[in-house]
Amino acid sequence: MKKRKSVIPGFGISLGITLTILSIVVLIPLCSLVVFSAKLSFSEFVYTVTRPRVLSGYFVSISTAFIASLINVVMGLILAFVLVRYDFKGKRFIDGIIELPFALPTAVAGISLTHLTTTNGWVGSIFYKLFGVKIAYTRIGITIALIFIGIPFVVRSVQPVLEKIDIQYEEAAFILGANSRTTFFKVIFPEILPAIISGFTLAFARSIGEYGSVVFIAGNTPYETEIAPLLIMSELQEYDYSAATSIALVMLAIAVVILLINAIVQSIVSRRVNGLA
Repeated sequence: MKKRKSVIPGFGISLGITLTILSIVVLIPLCSLVVFSAKLSFSEFVYTVTRPRVLSGYFVSISTAFIASLINVVMGLILAFVLVRYDFKGKRFIDGIIELPFALPTAVAGISLTHLTTTNGWVGSIFYKLFGVKIAYTRIGITIALIFIGIPFVVRSVQPVLEKIDIQYEEAAFILGANSRTTFFKVIFPEILPAIISGFTLAFARSIGEYGSVVFIAGNTPYETEIAPLLIMSELQEYDYSAATSIALVMLAIAVVILLINAIVQSIVSRRVNGLA
């Protein structure tokens, strides 16, 4: 049998190009964090990244990102299901506008959301007058900003998987007497679960390091609404590069752990789904 010729260059050239691009784009910038952080002694590094104000920044960033990602899972699943299973006027417009957070500058998003959610804004004034709830300059505002930038990750992760699910499986479940709820959880949900986990993880990892859209709406009150990326920027403004890179290194470690957990969980879920299939 004749071996099909590959359209890309040989393995050696391809691997060399891959490693070069990976080094320039990823490895060298990440190594610079380690180099600058290494200027501190171990005790100084530990003190820098465990100061009460820094720990509070970690907590604010992680907690709001986690809540926003959970909300995005629910909202993103609904949006993806509607876009795949229903035809209606304006469907293409909605499908396209979901990717707006990818294209919109984060600073623009932050300013717009802040203007809308202050006590004098269109949305914020309603919640403040009816419920006495302030949105802007609180953790609620941070969560809303993170929902805005994270929703496309969930939709675009789940949507292609939903499109590939054969509708005949659902019809067969209905014929066998399953109701809508049983069909969803027994037929559809196992198929899209890996995509849901992937979308959640991507949104969560993206939200933890978000700066531009959050810094305006957060209010940046220490120990209350101050996020970890803002602490990094504050250290850079004071030309304390070692402290800034130390905090950034911790954030990088958190992101790596999240992605590692995602890979492990996805592997386990995929095996179970394939085993059931």
